[in-house]
Amino acid sequence: MALLLREAHTEALAAKALEVHRRLCAGYKRPIPFFSDHDPLSQLVGNLLSHRSKNHHTGRAFRAPLERFGTWEAVQNAPVEAVQEAIQGVTWPEQKAPRIQAMLREITRRVRKLELDFLGQMTIPQARHWLERLSGVDPKTSAATLLFSRLRMPALPVDSHHRVALRLGLLPEGTPVGPAHSLLEQFLSQNWSAQQVYDHHEVFMLHGKRCCYFHDPACKRAWCSSCARSGNGGSPRPRAADPIPLAPNRLGRCPGVERCGA
Repeated sequence: MALLLREAHTEALAAKALEVHRRLCAGYKRPIPFFSDHDPLSQLVGNLLSHRSKNHHTGRAFRAPLERFGTWEAVQNAPVEAVQEAIQGVTWPEQKAPRIQAMLREITRRVRKLELDFLGQMTIPQARHWLERLSGVDPKTSAATLLFSRLRMPALPVDSHHRVALRLGLLPEGTPVGPAHSLLEQFLSQNWSAQQVYDHHEVFMLHGKRCCYFHDPACKRAWCSSCARSGNGGSPRPRAADPIPLAPNRLGRCPGVERCGA
């Protein structure tokens, strides 16, 4: 009986996750163009540079080492101080420069050349496991490398996606970002393309930025019990059965206004 209840609970959450996906995609007008077409090695470096950094700083810091040294092999072998100088602008360049160089050397040792295109011949779990054995590569980074790079493998990165999923009750309260990847992936169709997974990631991100703010979320409607209980979005206690919130935001009306009635 307990097993049947758990299975029914999982099926209900999966149905809810897909309905959220449908309504957010309708509101935020998918398909959303991919922002990158880098090879997977370059994408991995860019992902590591992006941690806790704004996009325009990350873009500059990504281009600067290649403009200065020419190749990732040359970056790998350059003086660490020179690499740190080249990536100034991102957070913690003094930590990221040696970590990126160490990662490049580790890849070279493991595959005897500095490239990651071979990951495209693996299954997604195999490729993520390979990447996450590299120092400093977490589940979000491995998924982003596979999805955002030209490999276009349908792995799901979780970022502010995590906050929205918690408030909707798609994740158990208190679930950390790392374990959230596997929990949220189970709700996605196995037949989804990379574009569909990318749209899913992006619309959750957009909703987190435009409505489901970290503080004082714009959703004040009964759909979202997290906001209704806390008043300002603090200390949310979502439940799996709570209805789907799509609400007015500070940039205008609800992005799914025709469908959610906001």
